[in-house]
Amino acid sequence: MNLSLYNTLSRRVERFVPLDPACPTMYVCGPTVYNYVHIGNARGPVVFGVLAALLRRRFGGLRYARNITDVDDKINAAAKELGTPISTITDKYAAAYREDMAALGVTGAFAPDIEPEATAHIGQIITMIERLITEGHAYAAEGHVLFAVSSFEAYGKLSRRDPEEMLAGARVEVAPYKRDPGDFVLWKPSSDDLPGWDSPWGRGRPGWHIECSAMAEAHLGSTIDIHAGGIDLQFPHHENEVAQSECAHGGAPFARWWLHNGMLNFGGAKMAKSVGNIQRVHDLVQQHPPEALRYALLSAHYRQPLEWSDGLIDQSVRTLDRLYGTLRDADVLRLLSILRGKGDPEPLNHPAPQSIEDALDDDLNTPKALAELASIAARVRALRNQLVHSNKPPQEGIEELSELTAQLRGAGAVLGLLQQDPGAWFARGTSRADDARIQALIDERIEAKKSRDFARADAIREQLAGEGILLEDTPQGVHWKRA
Repeated sequence: MNLSLYNTLSRRVERFVPLDPACPTMYVCGPTVYNYVHIGNARGPVVFGVLAALLRRRFGGLRYARNITDVDDKINAAAKELGTPISTITDKYAAAYREDMAALGVTGAFAPDIEPEATAHIGQIITMIERLITEGHAYAAEGHVLFAVSSFEAYGKLSRRDPEEMLAGARVEVAPYKRDPGDFVLWKPSSDDLPGWDSPWGRGRPGWHIECSAMAEAHLGSTIDIHAGGIDLQFPHHENEVAQSECAHGGAPFARWWLHNGMLNFGGAKMAKSVGNIQRVHDLVQQHPPEALRYALLSAHYRQPLEWSDGLIDQSVRTLDRLYGTLRDADVLRLLSILRGKGDPEPLNHPAPQSIEDALDDDLNTPKALAELASIAARVRALRNQLVHSNKPPQEGIEELSELTAQLRGAGAVLGLLQQDPGAWFARGTSRADDARIQALIDERIEAKKSRDFARADAIREQLAGEGILLEDTPQGVHWKRA
């Protein structure tokens, strides 16, 4: 067990050893629910979901929290623009987010077991702010409470920038009630038309940064093993989380590992709502097979930028076509052998091969894991083709094919791939009636060949090819697939 992860805090790949060897803790920054999320927002949940499943396999348990930010000025603006209650906005888009992530396979072992909402933790937020004021790290001013950046000497240790550089590169609100321009808001006043809660500083609402610190403390403790999120959150959000959490906990480390995923680029620029070059998950899962979107998100190393394009999606679909075709063809041969009285009727279950686990242990190297997946599939195809051209496939060959096919499914399982029935994958967007029509044409072609009407047989093959249906003549019969 040698899981190693790149730690943004140390700028090194380090062997991961959790505080509790039986149950690591992980916190991932979730969405602010004022609209549908774009595909760039999904990279973290998908990639860190693979990490969550890996941690559960390695250590036997995991406490994994991914928050919902349901109080924010963007939410307030959306509700005002639409003339609807704020809860209508947050309930709608929180539900949509969960549905979109489920469509991308962020379920089961890949999903968080805790999904805290900011509005359910106002008491914990107020308590943490009071602690910071008492310790001299925060101050109240004109209904606001602000964190005093100068009170934390290590400010900037995560992003490795000094305060002057950080201020120059960030959008900092200039306000007369701030002691220092870099001080950030922990609590702010609310007018009657905005959501608010009673507090020692008057009716108001929390700032964004304090929400995550309070929720992480409430569910995972003062020091957590892993905090993950997009690289765009490193400053100021994660830097501010470090400052307020460590000051609230008497200097105890907030997160022992910081993991950051790279951004998605689309059309030559970082995908962002502010740029307007986004593709919403809610739309993409209707337009493309969701599993192909998942494959695409895993195709580059999580720390590297990912160039998103229609070409990447199409390539991912074609790759999965080949992988599912491999499984389907192997399954057909195995079932034919069973009908002949050979082979075990029960499909084998197999854990992921060690080569896949080793790739994931190497800082979650999903491109290497996908290459290993392709290598296993190539071995399945080679053996299957060898057996197809044998009139009587040997029993040991069928058993080896079953073993390799189980390895392929096991390898896919740890990545959240190849768990559909191949027939279901190839039937996407089609109907049983269409499948029956295709099979009827194939049967007609077989009869035409038997009667030596080769012109008709060739015409049917060409007709089906024009529809994107490929035929393969084998000793066991005709197999077909959609191109």
